[in-house]
Amino acid sequence: MSEVLTKPIYPWQQDAWTQLQQVRQRLPHAVLFHGPAGIGKADFIEHFAQALLCENVRPDGHACNACASCGWFSQQSHPDYRRIRPEAFEEDGGDDEGDDKKKTKSPSKEIKIEQVRALADFMNISTHRQGLRVVVVYPAEALNMPASNALLKTLEEPPPGTVFLLSSNSLDRLLPTILSRCRKFALALPPHDDALAWLGTQGVQDANGWLREQGGAPLAALAQAETGNREEMDTLLQYLAQPAVDSALRTADKTQKVPLSSIVAWQQRWLYDLFSVKLTGRIRYYPRYQRELAALAGRVTVSGVLAAIKGAAERRATADHPLSPKLFIEDMLLDYAACCAGSRP
Repeated sequence: MSEVLTKPIYPWQQDAWTQLQQVRQRLPHAVLFHGPAGIGKADFIEHFAQALLCENVRPDGHACNACASCGWFSQQSHPDYRRIRPEAFEEDGGDDEGDDKKKTKSPSKEIKIEQVRALADFMNISTHRQGLRVVVVYPAEALNMPASNALLKTLEEPPPGTVFLLSSNSLDRLLPTILSRCRKFALALPPHDDALAWLGTQGVQDANGWLREQGGAPLAALAQAETGNREEMDTLLQYLAQPAVDSALRTADKTQKVPLSSIVAWQQRWLYDLFSVKLTGRIRYYPRYQRELAALAGRVTVSGVLAAIKGAAERRATADHPLSPKLFIEDMLLDYAACCAGSRP
């Protein structure tokens, strides 16, 4: 069979891939890959899935890209492979990386119990090539409660010859019982210079600025650079620099079409910088706003910033299910203004 083209792992994942080969020698029935969003976890675990199914795996652990199994995998038609992810990802080709790409409102962003139950027939028949059966689940935190419980039952009594590969951006959003049934494998942010070099090969302008704003996550930085929505980000950041009741409503109106998860994430990074400037004078995410952050840090109280951080974390958990995006943003900004003023409404 002729060689098929599949996506290689990213340069910053080479060391992790080498470490993973040690795990493969005594492969558990479930591996949970975890780390920050935007670093390529979904691509990494699919690359590993192909290698597990490959019939002529290379000495370095990578798939051969030439056998029948690799051909099926590249065509997304391998009979011994299943991938479970939210319907919204299937609609627009997105992944679990928090890349803030715009998604339609109708497809579900949750993994539903029907998707997990659909694995029953798949796992009760013999494999087609007498090898492993591989199930990939991402992002694992998208599992709603019924789906989580259904998956847990399978993980507690895994079928022979079946390997589950899960990916998560937030371990604290998973059931402790699911965590206990998986071997955890951490994937870290790449070194800043390595991420910058890769973004340079992708033709990203102002790569350093985009990378900092996304907390060092190169795929998230690339996605943001491609969507070109820094204008909306700056609208929000300018408000955060000078919060006021009247401008909160205007800011909400201008940013209501941005995914709410992005809005909250931008605010959380701003608050991290504000807290850091207040205590240490250092900035991580928004060096472009050094002057504004320094001025605001001189006026706010530590307790006010901590209250705003707590409020942002609570909103992050509900950002995917708002009754009204505009009202959600208005409430977030008004609450922030109250916290910066030293009191809550």
